[in-house]
Amino acid sequence: MKPSNAKASKYAVNYLLSARHQQIEERAVMIAQYIVENNATVRQAAKQFEISKSTVHKDITDRLLHLNPSLAEQAREVLDRNKSERHIRGGMATKRMYDSKRYDK
Repeated sequence: MKPSNAKASKYAVNYLLSARHQQIEERAVMIAQYIVENNATVRQAAKQFEISKSTVHKDITDRLLHLNPSLAEQAREVLDRNKSERHIRGGMATKRMYDSKRYDK
């Protein structure tokens, strides 16, 4: 049995007013500030806040866009720059790995 639209709407309004929803919104803003201030990657932010990379991405791309569009844009610019540079970081990590193996012999 499906709830009526009025009943479903009541649940949606109650959720938006809930403390849990407020915590999620606050977390999204804190993550974005961390990314912008530290020029951090999604992985670094996820590790810092002890959440998944998917949650960081969802907070920045979806939730924050409705809460603080200018902060969302700043965080998006940092993440886009990091994404465009990731192949370089990966190559450097591989080089370090092989260099360390060469000197271990």
